[in-house]
Amino acid sequence: MLDLWARQWRQRYARSDVIVVRYADDSVVGFRAQWQAQRVLMQLQERLTRFGLSLNASKTRLTEFGCFAVQNRRPQELGKPETVDFLGFTHCCSTNRSGGFQILRLTVKKRMRATLLAIRDELNRRRHEPVRVVGQWLTRVVSGYFNYHAVPGNLIRLGGFRLAVCRLWRQVFKRRSQRNRLQWSRYGRLADLYIPRPRNAHPYPEERFASRT
Repeated sequence: MLDLWARQWRQRYARSDVIVVRYADDSVVGFRAQWQAQRVLMQLQERLTRFGLSLNASKTRLTEFGCFAVQNRRPQELGKPETVDFLGFTHCCSTNRSGGFQILRLTVKKRMRATLLAIRDELNRRRHEPVRVVGQWLTRVVSGYFNYHAVPGNLIRLGGFRLAVCRLWRQVFKRRSQRNRLQWSRYGRLADLYIPRPRNAHPYPEERFASRT
């Protein structure tokens, strides 16, 4: 319903570029003009009502975003543009090394905390399993997490995620051995063996979508 409607709206009424990105029932729609965004939001609500559907009020909002947002807000001293959470990433307006505009994608903090809590609970449940078995499980979990979230610009946050996982596993070792102290130098070798470090797993968007002729 949304895809077909967005296509015909773009062909009939759009006066500039319109970008629609959708995954399941989550979507982001981008416009150059604010009046077009306001018009689409109003018409989309009417469209969904005909099918007995509605927009999630807590997730639906109009946001000024992009290089023009940075330029427009700077003279008025309004600070940085708002961020957009989509598919597990917080999208921020940022700049590259040459000073040009780029979108910075960071793992959503709320989801990261939820993942760490799940890992903590599972580590406590596996407390008495062999170290090798738990280590191999951690390797799969952390590697899978990095394979999705390791995008350019996000490695610092992922480094914090890895450090938190290392601390959680160390706490389990301390409880398991009933020792109050466990030297990081000794535990660090074990963590380096089983807990991978983050490395970029995806290129920059302009490289991924570049077409060659």
